[in-house]
Amino acid sequence: MMTVITHVTLTPGREPEWDAAMRDRLETARGKEGWIGNQLVIPLDAPHERTVIGTWSTRAAWEAWHADDAFLETRERMEGLQEGPSEMSWYEVVSDERA
Repeated sequence: MMTVITHVTLTPGREPEWDAAMRDRLETARGKEGWIGNQLVIPLDAPHERTVIGTWSTRAAWEAWHADDAFLETRERMEGLQEGPSEMSWYEVVSDERA
């Protein structure tokens, strides 16, 4: 199991538009093969930043989702809404405990 954590800084004033597109994007992931879960979080001290935490069975499953038409549609909607490129880190999940 793999978790990818992506940090982005949004263009001030464009947060609601980006959030809506990201919620749509994450909803499309729900039914994809290999999807386990995701979260979209906002740091309490940085309202223009977002962190997306996605967990997939394999990195290949995540990559396949990135070629999906629904993913590509949200990419178009989100262009120009963030300042600079995203920062992404991959992690192998050792333990996953949830309620």
